[in-house]
Amino acid sequence: MRAFIASSIGVACAAAAVLPLAVPGDMANSASAAPVPAPNPVAAPRLPGSTQSLPLVPLAPPPTTTPPGQPGPVPLGLPAREVEPFALLGVVWDDPEEELHGRIQVRTKSASTGKWSSWQELEAHADRPDPGSAESHGGTVRGGTAPLWVGDSDGVQARVLPEEAGGSGGHHLPEGLRLDLVHPGDEPGDEPGDEPADEPAAAPVSQDRASGEANAALAPADALEIPALDRQASHKDLAAVRVPGQDEQLKAPANAPIGPRPAIVTRRGWGADERLRGSFLYTRTVKVAFVHHTAMSNDYACGQSAAIIRSIYRYHVQSNGWRDVGYNFFVDKCGKIYEGRAGGVARAVMGAHTYGFNHDSTGIAVLGSYDSTNPSGAAVNAVSRLVAWKLGLHGVDPRGTAAMTSGGGKYPKGTTVRLRTVSGHRDGYVTGCPGNRLYAKLGTIRSTAARLQGR
Repeated sequence: MRAFIASSIGVACAAAAVLPLAVPGDMANSASAAPVPAPNPVAAPRLPGSTQSLPLVPLAPPPTTTPPGQPGPVPLGLPAREVEPFALLGVVWDDPEEELHGRIQVRTKSASTGKWSSWQELEAHADRPDPGSAESHGGTVRGGTAPLWVGDSDGVQARVLPEEAGGSGGHHLPEGLRLDLVHPGDEPGDEPGDEPADEPAAAPVSQDRASGEANAALAPADALEIPALDRQASHKDLAAVRVPGQDEQLKAPANAPIGPRPAIVTRRGWGADERLRGSFLYTRTVKVAFVHHTAMSNDYACGQSAAIIRSIYRYHVQSNGWRDVGYNFFVDKCGKIYEGRAGGVARAVMGAHTYGFNHDSTGIAVLGSYDSTNPSGAAVNAVSRLVAWKLGLHGVDPRGTAAMTSGGGKYPKGTTVRLRTVSGHRDGYVTGCPGNRLYAKLGTIRSTAARLQGR
């Protein structure tokens, strides 16, 4: 059942303690004079990082003016308020199958300067596990926007700008709309601060080491980075493709063209809290590499990349309800490659990155937004190197095509679709991702990756 725009939104979630915040003069048009009280605070567990969940509520009294170009009042949002420190945010709702008919905009207050940002819009179409997949069962998966990295912040305000609908009523909004604020925790190796007495125990050794041991043929289990290899030496990585219980013939033949292995920062290297994730999940092989962007600012420093990835990981697991981070790999603008979803970088690990085509594919996300900004040459080269190695291990030509069976979404479930072996997210899902400028580089990525494979 869905809630009307003007209805109260019931949210069964724990909200963090928040304090009302005096609204800056240029924001008074969209915040209530008397902030809606937050629910009683419930302490979140003090993992390396944290998540605050704040329900989006009816704004009362309604704003006195309407944002430019909008046809009516803004009925839902979050009045400006101070919160515990965070660096990434997103909005989630109960039903993952329900679309958000509207726009969500946020403002944040810098923890260092105290200044408020301009309004930023959240990308409404995030991805999720395929319908009917093991990951989609259990009722934990939620709908949500793409997460937005905003840097160190301690204040937030949000508003929903609903779409107009024909007839006498407006569009319904999903139930359970809430704003999640994520703190990434400390960098790996940082000295821990004072933690509460009820700090959860460290991740079990078996859970903590399992992610590293999935890459045991490539690097020690406690390695912070998997080292680069030349093309000839990279053929030994074929031994890392096989997953116990799967058909060994699915991997590439010993003489397959394989690109040189690039250096890859491991999950341990970027500080993944292995207590958060679920078990490993594999698909049969890798036939297509989908290229994504994370739809966030390009102004981040490359030294922040690990924190951004830790935040996306926490958002995907705790907010979206997935078993792990959705992407198989990340690439930052300086060209550094990071392991994403756990299970082994050489193996066919099933992600949650391209709804309908998570089977037999891998997802590579470039940190940043490339609708109107060109990706760096370092990022394009890194994606090319990663594609040459990863697809080569599975016997795939980066310039070719592959027949894929849709799990639903853009194409009806069961439809056979022929896709380029290096495709953009938009080729498999209704989205603008990975942005026009990065999408335009896919031809370069294909040809460079093929050359690196020796084709």
